[in-house]
Amino acid sequence: MSEWLQQAIARADSIQDGFESQRAAALTQLKDVKWPTRKTEAWKYTPLRAVERSTAIYKEESPELEPIQIAGIEFLELTFVDGQLVSMPEELPEGITIEMQESDLFGSIKPARHVFGLVNDVLAADVAVVTVAEGVAVESMVRINNLMSNGAQGHIRVVVDIKAGASVKVVENAEAQGASLTTAFTEFLVGPEASLEHYRFAMQAADNVAIGGSHFKLLEKAVLNSTIIGFGSDLQRIDTDIIHAGEKADAKLNAIYLLDGKELFDLHANVEHGVPNCTTEENIRGIAADQSRAVFNGRIHIHPDAQKTLAELNNRNLLMSNKAEINTKPELEIYADDVRCAHGATIAEIDKQALYYLQTRGVSRSQAQLMLSFGFINELIDQMPAAELAEWVRPIIRDRFAQMEVK
Repeated sequence: MSEWLQQAIARADSIQDGFESQRAAALTQLKDVKWPTRKTEAWKYTPLRAVERSTAIYKEESPELEPIQIAGIEFLELTFVDGQLVSMPEELPEGITIEMQESDLFGSIKPARHVFGLVNDVLAADVAVVTVAEGVAVESMVRINNLMSNGAQGHIRVVVDIKAGASVKVVENAEAQGASLTTAFTEFLVGPEASLEHYRFAMQAADNVAIGGSHFKLLEKAVLNSTIIGFGSDLQRIDTDIIHAGEKADAKLNAIYLLDGKELFDLHANVEHGVPNCTTEENIRGIAADQSRAVFNGRIHIHPDAQKTLAELNNRNLLMSNKAEINTKPELEIYADDVRCAHGATIAEIDKQALYYLQTRGVSRSQAQLMLSFGFINELIDQMPAAELAEWVRPIIRDRFAQMEVK
Protein backbone atom coordinates (compact mmCIF):
# COMPACT_ATOMS: atom_id res chain seq x y z
CA MET A 1 0.00 0.00 0.00
CA SER A 2 1.33 3.46 -0.89
CA GLU A 3 2.15 6.08 1.71
CA TRP A 4 -0.42 8.41 0.10
CA LEU A 5 -3.19 5.83 0.46
CA GLN A 6 -2.19 5.17 4.07
CA GLN A 7 -2.53 8.89 4.79
CA ALA A 8 -5.97 8.93 3.14
CA ILE A 9 -7.15 6.04 5.30
CA ALA A 10 -5.79 7.71 8.44
CA ARG A 11 -7.68 10.91 7.67
CA ALA A 12 -11.01 9.12 7.17
CA ASP A 13 -11.78 8.94 10.90
CA SER A 14 -11.92 12.74 11.15
CA ILE A 15 -14.96 13.02 8.84
CA GLN A 16 -18.35 12.77 10.56
CA ASP A 17 -21.66 13.32 8.74
CA GLY A 18 -24.80 11.43 7.74
CA PHE A 19 -22.94 8.92 5.58
CA GLU A 20 -21.09 6.98 8.29
CA SER A 21 -22.40 3.57 7.23
CA GLN A 22 -21.46 4.03 3.57
CA ARG A 23 -18.07 5.45 4.50
CA ALA A 24 -17.38 2.57 6.87
CA ALA A 25 -18.15 0.03 4.13
CA ALA A 26 -15.89 1.87 1.68
CA LEU A 27 -13.11 2.12 4.26
CA THR A 28 -13.23 -1.62 4.85
CA GLN A 29 -12.80 -2.24 1.12
CA LEU A 30 -10.11 0.40 0.82
CA LYS A 31 -7.96 -1.22 3.50
CA ASP A 32 -7.84 -4.38 1.39
CA VAL A 33 -7.11 -2.58 -1.88
CA LYS A 34 -3.81 -3.14 -3.66
CA TRP A 35 -2.28 0.09 -4.89
CA PRO A 36 -2.50 0.12 -8.71
CA THR A 37 0.74 -0.53 -10.58
CA ARG A 38 1.65 -0.92 -14.24
CA LYS A 39 0.64 -4.59 -13.83
CA THR A 40 -2.91 -3.51 -12.94
CA GLU A 41 -4.85 -3.65 -16.21
CA ALA A 42 -6.95 -0.54 -15.54
CA TRP A 43 -3.77 1.47 -14.81
CA LYS A 44 -1.39 -0.20 -17.26
CA TYR A 45 -0.58 3.00 -19.15
CA THR A 46 -1.20 5.47 -16.32
CA PRO A 47 1.45 5.49 -13.60
CA LEU A 48 0.52 7.02 -10.26
CA ARG A 49 3.84 8.70 -9.54
CA ALA A 50 2.12 12.09 -9.74
CA VAL A 51 -0.15 11.13 -6.84
CA GLU A 52 2.65 9.64 -4.76
CA ARG A 53 4.93 12.66 -5.10
CA SER A 54 2.18 15.25 -4.64
CA THR A 55 2.71 17.72 -1.79
CA ALA A 56 -0.86 19.08 -1.94
CA ILE A 57 -2.36 19.61 1.52
CA TYR A 58 -5.77 20.10 3.11
CA LYS A 59 -6.25 23.81 3.74
CA GLU A 60 -8.23 24.93 6.77
CA GLU A 61 -9.16 28.19 5.08
CA SER A 62 -9.84 28.25 1.37
CA PRO A 63 -9.23 31.34 -0.76
CA GLU A 64 -12.12 33.09 -2.44
CA LEU A 65 -12.30 31.70 -5.96
CA GLU A 66 -14.96 32.38 -8.56
CA PRO A 67 -15.86 30.04 -11.44
CA ILE A 68 -15.53 31.25 -15.00
CA GLN A 69 -18.64 33.02 -16.26
CA ILE A 70 -20.30 31.98 -19.52
CA ALA A 71 -22.19 34.63 -21.42
CA GLY A 72 -25.86 33.97 -21.92
CA ILE A 73 -26.21 31.30 -19.23
CA GLU A 74 -27.40 31.69 -15.66
CA PHE A 75 -26.61 28.60 -13.65
CA LEU A 76 -27.91 27.10 -10.45
CA GLU A 77 -24.44 26.77 -8.96
CA LEU A 78 -22.85 24.56 -6.35
CA THR A 79 -19.30 25.76 -5.79
CA PHE A 80 -16.64 23.70 -4.04
CA VAL A 81 -13.30 25.32 -3.22
CA ASP A 82 -10.51 22.94 -2.21
CA GLY A 83 -13.12 20.27 -1.55
CA GLN A 84 -15.37 22.42 0.67
CA LEU A 85 -18.85 23.45 -0.42
CA VAL A 86 -18.73 27.23 -0.11
CA SER A 87 -21.92 28.28 -1.89
CA MET A 88 -25.18 26.96 -3.28
CA PRO A 89 -28.33 28.65 -4.63
CA GLU A 90 -30.36 30.58 -2.08
CA GLU A 91 -33.51 30.19 -4.18
CA LEU A 92 -34.40 27.28 -6.43
CA PRO A 93 -37.15 26.72 -9.00
CA GLU A 94 -40.05 24.63 -7.82
CA GLY A 95 -39.36 20.92 -8.10
CA ILE A 96 -35.61 20.86 -7.46
CA THR A 97 -33.82 20.66 -4.11
CA ILE A 98 -30.13 20.78 -3.20
CA GLU A 99 -29.34 19.58 0.30
CA MET A 100 -26.57 18.23 2.49
CA GLN A 101 -28.38 15.13 3.65
CA GLU A 102 -28.11 11.38 3.84
CA SER A 103 -28.93 9.52 0.64
CA ASP A 104 -29.16 5.81 -0.06
CA LEU A 105 -27.79 6.54 -3.54
CA PHE A 106 -24.38 7.48 -2.13
CA GLY A 107 -22.00 4.78 -3.34
CA SER A 108 -24.74 2.69 -4.93
CA ILE A 109 -24.13 3.64 -8.58
CA LYS A 110 -20.37 4.09 -8.72
CA PRO A 111 -18.79 0.61 -8.98
CA ALA A 112 -16.61 -0.42 -6.05
CA ARG A 113 -13.72 -1.32 -8.37
CA HIS A 114 -12.71 2.34 -8.63
CA VAL A 115 -9.87 2.71 -6.12
CA PHE A 116 -10.03 6.49 -6.04
CA GLY A 117 -13.80 6.29 -5.90
CA LEU A 118 -13.38 4.49 -2.58
CA VAL A 119 -10.92 7.19 -1.51
CA ASN A 120 -13.55 9.76 -2.39
CA ASP A 121 -16.18 7.79 -0.44
CA VAL A 122 -14.22 8.20 2.76
CA LEU A 123 -12.69 11.67 2.23
CA ALA A 124 -15.42 13.80 0.58
CA ALA A 125 -16.51 15.87 3.58
CA ASP A 126 -19.32 17.85 1.92
CA VAL A 127 -21.74 15.65 -0.03
CA ALA A 128 -24.43 17.51 -1.97
CA VAL A 129 -27.65 15.73 -2.95
CA VAL A 130 -29.59 17.19 -5.89
CA THR A 131 -33.16 15.92 -6.33
CA VAL A 132 -35.47 16.70 -9.24
CA ALA A 133 -39.11 15.92 -8.46
CA GLU A 134 -41.27 13.66 -10.61
CA GLY A 135 -42.38 15.24 -13.88
CA VAL A 136 -40.44 18.49 -13.36
CA ALA A 137 -38.48 20.00 -16.25
CA VAL A 138 -35.73 22.22 -14.81
CA GLU A 139 -34.99 24.96 -17.34
CA SER A 140 -31.86 26.39 -15.69
CA MET A 141 -28.62 24.44 -15.86
CA VAL A 142 -27.17 23.09 -12.65
CA ARG A 143 -23.41 23.71 -12.53
CA ILE A 144 -21.12 21.87 -10.10
CA ASN A 145 -17.88 23.85 -9.75
CA ASN A 146 -14.75 22.13 -8.46
CA LEU A 147 -12.24 24.95 -7.87
CA MET A 148 -8.77 24.13 -6.55
CA SER A 149 -6.18 26.60 -5.31
CA ASN A 150 -2.43 26.13 -5.70
CA GLY A 151 -1.05 23.42 -3.42
CA ALA A 152 -4.45 22.28 -2.14
CA GLN A 153 -5.93 18.80 -1.85
CA GLY A 154 -9.70 18.30 -1.90
CA HIS A 155 -12.38 15.70 -2.58
CA ILE A 156 -15.92 16.45 -3.76
CA ARG A 157 -18.99 14.28 -4.14
CA VAL A 158 -22.43 14.98 -5.60
CA VAL A 159 -25.47 12.71 -5.91
CA VAL A 160 -28.17 13.57 -8.47
CA ASP A 161 -31.58 11.88 -8.20
CA ILE A 162 -33.83 12.54 -11.21
CA LYS A 163 -37.31 11.21 -10.58
CA ALA A 164 -39.68 9.67 -13.15
CA GLY A 165 -40.53 11.90 -16.12
CA ALA A 166 -38.24 14.73 -14.97
CA SER A 167 -35.49 16.43 -16.96
CA VAL A 168 -32.41 18.45 -16.01
CA LYS A 169 -29.13 19.73 -17.42
CA VAL A 170 -25.99 19.30 -15.30
CA VAL A 171 -22.54 20.75 -15.94
CA GLU A 172 -19.49 19.49 -14.05
CA ASN A 173 -16.84 22.20 -14.22
CA ALA A 174 -13.27 21.84 -12.93
CA GLU A 175 -10.76 24.68 -12.61
CA ALA A 176 -7.35 24.49 -10.93
CA GLN A 177 -4.49 26.77 -9.99
CA GLY A 178 -1.07 25.18 -9.81
CA ALA A 179 -0.12 21.85 -8.28
CA SER A 180 -3.39 20.76 -6.69
CA LEU A 181 -4.77 17.26 -6.17
CA THR A 182 -8.47 16.47 -6.35
CA THR A 183 -10.90 13.58 -6.65
CA ALA A 184 -14.41 14.41 -7.90
CA PHE A 185 -17.15 11.82 -8.34
CA THR A 186 -20.80 12.28 -9.24
CA GLU A 187 -23.55 9.66 -9.23
CA PHE A 188 -26.71 10.05 -11.30
CA LEU A 189 -29.93 8.06 -11.07
CA VAL A 190 -32.08 8.80 -14.14
CA GLY A 191 -35.59 7.59 -13.39
CA PRO A 192 -38.20 6.07 -15.71
CA GLU A 193 -38.84 8.29 -18.77
CA ALA A 194 -36.55 10.94 -17.29
CA SER A 195 -33.77 12.69 -19.20
CA LEU A 196 -30.35 14.07 -18.33
CA GLU A 197 -28.24 16.41 -20.45
CA HIS A 198 -24.76 16.18 -18.96
CA TYR A 199 -21.43 17.94 -19.52
CA ARG A 200 -18.06 17.43 -17.87
CA PHE A 201 -15.39 20.05 -18.58
CA ALA A 202 -12.01 18.88 -17.26
CA MET A 203 -9.79 21.50 -18.81
CA GLN A 204 -7.48 22.22 -15.87
CA ALA A 205 -4.14 21.69 -17.64
CA ALA A 206 -0.60 22.11 -16.16
CA ASP A 207 0.81 20.32 -13.13
CA ASN A 208 -2.30 19.38 -11.16
CA VAL A 209 -3.59 15.87 -10.45
CA ALA A 210 -7.30 15.29 -11.09
CA ILE A 211 -9.02 11.92 -10.75
CA GLY A 212 -12.77 11.45 -10.87
CA GLY A 213 -15.79 9.93 -12.46
CA SER A 214 -19.36 10.41 -13.66
CA HIS A 215 -21.56 7.38 -13.06
CA PHE A 216 -25.07 6.90 -14.46
CA LYS A 217 -27.86 4.43 -13.79
CA LEU A 218 -30.67 4.54 -16.35
CA LEU A 219 -34.11 3.15 -15.60
CA GLU A 220 -36.89 2.32 -18.06
CA LYS A 221 -36.99 4.69 -21.09
CA ALA A 222 -34.46 7.03 -19.49
CA VAL A 223 -32.39 9.22 -21.82
CA LEU A 224 -28.79 10.34 -21.28
CA ASN A 225 -26.80 12.71 -23.49
CA SER A 226 -23.31 13.26 -22.08
CA THR A 227 -20.34 15.30 -23.36
CA ILE A 228 -16.84 15.21 -21.87
CA ILE A 229 -14.10 17.65 -22.86
CA GLY A 230 -10.71 17.23 -21.24
CA PHE A 231 -7.16 18.56 -21.39
CA GLY A 232 -4.19 16.69 -20.03
CA SER A 233 -2.19 17.57 -16.93
CA ASP A 234 0.39 15.90 -14.70
CA LEU A 235 -2.34 13.26 -14.32
CA GLN A 236 -5.92 13.53 -15.52
CA ARG A 237 -8.12 10.44 -15.15
CA ILE A 238 -11.88 10.19 -15.73
CA ASP A 239 -13.96 7.05 -15.30
CA THR A 240 -17.50 6.99 -16.61
CA ASP A 241 -19.98 4.15 -16.08
CA ILE A 242 -23.37 3.84 -17.77
CA ILE A 243 -25.65 1.15 -16.36
CA HIS A 244 -28.73 0.23 -18.37
CA ALA A 245 -31.08 -1.00 -15.65
CA GLY A 246 -34.43 -0.43 -17.38
CA GLU A 247 -35.68 -1.42 -20.84
CA LYS A 248 -35.59 1.05 -23.74
CA ALA A 249 -33.06 3.31 -22.06
CA ASP A 250 -30.94 5.36 -24.45
CA ALA A 251 -27.41 6.68 -23.84
CA LYS A 252 -25.12 8.86 -25.91
CA LEU A 253 -21.57 9.74 -24.89
CA ASN A 254 -19.29 12.11 -26.82
CA ALA A 255 -15.80 12.86 -25.56
CA ILE A 256 -12.90 15.04 -26.72
CA TYR A 257 -9.38 15.19 -25.27
CA LEU A 258 -6.58 17.54 -26.37
CA LEU A 259 -3.05 17.05 -25.02
CA ASP A 260 0.22 18.94 -25.28
CA GLY A 261 3.64 19.04 -23.64
CA LYS A 262 4.15 16.05 -21.34
CA GLU A 263 0.52 15.90 -20.27
CA LEU A 264 -1.37 12.70 -19.52
CA PHE A 265 -5.08 12.08 -20.00
CA ASP A 266 -6.84 8.78 -19.28
CA LEU A 267 -10.51 8.12 -20.07
CA HIS A 268 -12.11 4.82 -19.10
CA ALA A 269 -15.70 4.33 -20.27
CA ASN A 270 -17.71 1.29 -19.22
CA VAL A 271 -21.28 0.50 -20.34
CA GLU A 272 -23.33 -2.29 -18.78
CA HIS A 273 -26.32 -3.52 -20.79
CA GLY A 274 -28.24 -5.66 -18.30
CA VAL A 275 -31.74 -5.54 -19.82
CA PRO A 276 -33.22 -5.79 -23.35
CA ASN A 277 -34.00 -3.10 -25.91
CA CYS A 278 -31.48 -0.44 -24.90
CA THR A 279 -29.15 1.66 -27.06
CA THR A 280 -25.69 3.15 -26.58
CA GLU A 281 -23.69 5.40 -28.91
CA GLU A 282 -20.14 6.47 -28.03
CA ASN A 283 -17.93 8.79 -30.07
CA ILE A 284 -14.49 9.53 -28.63
CA ARG A 285 -11.90 11.72 -30.36
CA GLY A 286 -8.47 12.74 -29.17
CA ILE A 287 -5.46 14.74 -30.32
CA ALA A 288 -1.99 14.38 -28.78
CA ALA A 289 0.94 16.71 -29.47
CA ASP A 290 4.58 17.03 -28.37
CA GLN A 291 5.39 14.29 -25.79
CA SER A 292 1.88 13.88 -24.37
CA ARG A 293 0.18 10.55 -23.67
CA ALA A 294 -3.48 9.64 -24.05
CA VAL A 295 -5.22 6.52 -22.79
CA PHE A 296 -8.71 5.38 -23.77
CA ASN A 297 -10.40 2.18 -22.67
CA GLY A 298 -13.98 1.70 -23.83
CA ARG A 299 -15.85 -1.40 -22.72
CA ILE A 300 -19.42 -2.37 -23.64
CA HIS A 301 -20.71 -5.40 -21.73
CA ILE A 302 -23.85 -7.09 -23.09
CA HIS A 303 -25.36 -9.38 -20.43
CA PRO A 304 -27.25 -12.59 -21.38
CA ASP A 305 -30.69 -11.01 -20.87
CA ALA A 306 -29.87 -7.88 -22.90
CA GLN A 307 -31.43 -9.00 -26.18
CA LYS A 308 -32.25 -6.43 -28.90
CA THR A 309 -29.35 -4.23 -27.76
CA LEU A 310 -27.93 -1.66 -30.16
CA ALA A 311 -24.46 -0.44 -29.17
CA GLU A 312 -21.72 1.36 -31.10
CA LEU A 313 -18.31 2.64 -30.01
CA ASN A 314 -15.96 4.68 -32.17
CA ASN A 315 -12.59 6.07 -31.06
CA ARG A 316 -10.55 8.23 -33.46
CA ASN A 317 -7.19 9.74 -32.57
CA LEU A 318 -4.76 12.15 -34.19
CA LEU A 319 -1.03 12.28 -33.45
CA MET A 320 0.69 15.62 -34.04
CA SER A 321 4.13 14.42 -33.00
CA ASN A 322 6.20 11.26 -33.39
CA LYS A 323 6.95 11.49 -29.67
CA ALA A 324 3.31 11.59 -28.60
CA GLU A 325 1.63 8.35 -27.54
CA ILE A 326 -1.96 7.12 -27.68
CA ASN A 327 -3.08 3.81 -26.17
CA THR A 328 -6.61 2.82 -27.13
CA LYS A 329 -8.52 -0.34 -26.21
CA PRO A 330 -12.14 -0.68 -27.36
CA GLU A 331 -13.88 -3.78 -25.99
CA LEU A 332 -17.12 -5.60 -26.74
CA GLU A 333 -18.10 -8.37 -24.34
CA ILE A 334 -21.30 -9.98 -25.63
CA TYR A 335 -23.31 -12.78 -24.02
CA ALA A 336 -26.60 -12.26 -25.92
CA ASP A 337 -27.23 -13.50 -29.45
CA ASP A 338 -29.81 -11.02 -30.77
CA VAL A 339 -27.86 -7.75 -30.73
CA ARG A 340 -26.32 -5.22 -33.11
CA CYS A 341 -22.94 -4.04 -31.86
CA ALA A 342 -19.89 -2.46 -33.45
CA HIS A 343 -16.66 -0.88 -32.34
CA GLY A 344 -13.62 0.66 -33.95
CA ALA A 345 -10.47 2.63 -33.19
CA THR A 346 -8.01 4.53 -35.39
CA ILE A 347 -4.77 6.39 -34.74
CA ALA A 348 -3.42 8.59 -37.53
CA GLU A 349 -0.99 11.43 -38.07
CA ILE A 350 -2.01 14.85 -39.28
CA ASP A 351 -1.92 14.91 -43.07
CA LYS A 352 1.38 16.70 -43.76
CA GLN A 353 0.62 16.82 -47.48
CA ALA A 354 -2.61 18.70 -46.75
CA LEU A 355 -0.69 20.93 -44.35
CA TYR A 356 1.87 21.70 -47.05
CA TYR A 357 -0.86 22.30 -49.64
CA LEU A 358 -2.57 24.91 -47.46
CA GLN A 359 0.76 26.64 -46.84
CA THR A 360 1.44 26.85 -50.58
CA ARG A 361 -1.90 28.63 -50.90
CA GLY A 362 -0.85 31.40 -48.51
CA VAL A 363 -2.23 29.92 -45.29
CA SER A 364 0.22 30.15 -42.39
CA ARG A 365 1.44 26.90 -40.86
CA SER A 366 -0.30 27.61 -37.54
CA GLN A 367 -3.58 28.49 -39.25
CA ALA A 368 -3.40 25.46 -41.54
CA GLN A 369 -2.75 23.24 -38.54
CA LEU A 370 -5.73 24.79 -36.75
CA MET A 371 -8.00 24.21 -39.74
CA LEU A 372 -7.06 20.53 -40.06
CA SER A 373 -7.13 19.77 -36.34
CA PHE A 374 -10.27 21.68 -35.44
CA GLY A 375 -12.19 20.00 -38.23
CA PHE A 376 -11.32 16.65 -36.66
CA ILE A 377 -13.26 17.35 -33.46
CA ASN A 378 -15.70 20.11 -34.45
CA GLU A 379 -18.37 17.57 -35.39
CA LEU A 380 -18.70 16.54 -31.76
CA ILE A 381 -18.87 20.15 -30.60
CA ASP A 382 -21.69 20.73 -33.09
CA GLN A 383 -23.57 17.84 -31.48
CA MET A 384 -23.64 19.48 -28.05
CA PRO A 385 -27.33 20.14 -27.27
CA ALA A 386 -26.57 23.44 -25.51
CA ALA A 387 -25.54 25.89 -28.24
CA GLU A 388 -24.38 28.44 -25.65
CA LEU A 389 -21.89 25.96 -24.19
CA ALA A 390 -20.67 25.02 -27.67
CA GLU A 391 -20.04 28.66 -28.55
CA TRP A 392 -18.22 29.18 -25.24
CA VAL A 393 -15.93 26.18 -25.62
CA ARG A 394 -14.97 26.69 -29.29
CA PRO A 395 -12.56 29.63 -28.74
CA ILE A 396 -11.03 27.81 -25.75
CA ILE A 397 -10.29 24.83 -27.97
CA ARG A 398 -8.97 27.10 -30.74
CA ASP A 399 -6.57 28.69 -28.26
CA ARG A 400 -5.53 25.22 -27.18
CA PHE A 401 -4.81 24.24 -30.77
CA ALA A 402 -2.77 27.42 -31.25
CA GLN A 403 -0.35 26.15 -28.60
CA MET A 404 0.00 22.70 -30.16
CA GLU A 405 2.46 22.17 -33.00
CA VAL A 406 2.98 19.44 -35.55
CA LYS A 407 6.46 17.97 -34.99
